Parts: sequence; structure tokens; C-alpha cells
Amino acid sequence: MQLRAQALVCAVRAHGETAAIARLLTAEHGLVASYVAGGRGRNLRPVLIPGNVVDAELRARSDAQLPFARLELVASRGPWLNEPLPAAAIGWACALIASALPERQPYPALHAALNALLDAVCHAPSARGWLPGMIAFEGLVLRELGYGAVPRPDGNAEWSVQLAGFDALGPLIERYALAERRGGVMGARTMLRERLARIS
Repeated sequence: MQLRAQALVCAVRAHGETAAIARLLTAEHGLVASYVAGGRGRNLRPVLIPGNVVDAELRARSDAQLPFARLELVASRGPWLNEPLPAAAIGWACALIASALPERQPYPALHAALNALLDAVCHAPSARGWLPGMIAFEGLVLRELGYGAVPRPDGNAEWSVQLAGFDALGPLIERYALAERRGGVMGARTMLRERLARIS
């Protein structure tokens, strides 16, 4: 296995003293877990932030082996992690993808949608600008995984209506997309919902 592609960092887990296991979403190869030597070091720690766009070079001797990754930062979403609401939105969207998608199956629509959603979260003046996109993204995850279509949100609807639409999707995601991994992953969504509730 040898490939090079732009990818979105979706999850990072410490491995050993200095390395990390990163789950990267690519358009053509889907979600790929990879070993990043020195991933917890000073140089790579700012690169391995969920939501970041990286140029990834992955190599493995066989398809069954965890590939080694060399990563270069393309775009950082780190600055927005200092803001509680954008940080919660980025964390939830990336955790959903990292937990719900099977390994190495391409979902180009989800790759494009996640990238667009993260851009919206980082650049919209408030959550009112990106919550319809979050709802549409969650609906797309369900549809791409084969659980049927959900109504598209109305971006011009009242805030309370948008929140109700967000709430309605939660049980579907928990029951279907995250059937085997509810706990900590849904906790990220709960945190996001609590922060959204503070907007009047």
C-alpha cells in the first residue's frame, strides 16, 4: 500500500511514548488509520489536531498492516479550538466520522461535506450560520451509511426550530450510526447541544 492524498484529521490517539495513531479521512480511500512516528512531539502535535487538513503520504507493506504516515499541514483549524462553541462543533463532527465510518471505504460526499462544514464553523459569524450545515451533515452521514434520508433543514427557520431539528437527529445517530460506540462519542454531541442552548 502506498498512497498520497489530502486528508482531514478526524481522531488522534497516543501510542507509546512519542507516537500517535491518527484516523484520516481522504476522499478516494475513505477513513484510514495510520501510525505517525513522533506524533506527540513538538513539531507534529500542532499538525495532529482534529479538523486540520494535511497532505498525507501513507506506506505499508501489505493492506493488512497499519500504514506509516508522513504528514504536512495544509490548513489549521487550531485557532478556533480556543472558542468553546466552534471547538465543540469541530470535535463532534470529527468524532462522528471517526466512529461511524468503516475503514478504507470511500465516501467522497462526506469528505467534501465535512470540509465545508468545518470551514463554515470557523468562518461564520455565529452558530446561526453553521447549524443548518451541521444538521445537513448529520443527515448525510445517515444517508451515506444506508439509513435513509432525513429532511433538509431550513436555514431561514427560527432558532428554536433549528435546535428542534438538531435534537431530532440525535436518537437516530445514536441508534444507527453509532450503534456500537455510543458512550463518549455522543458525549461530544451533548456538549455541543449544551453550548448551543446558551444562544438566545
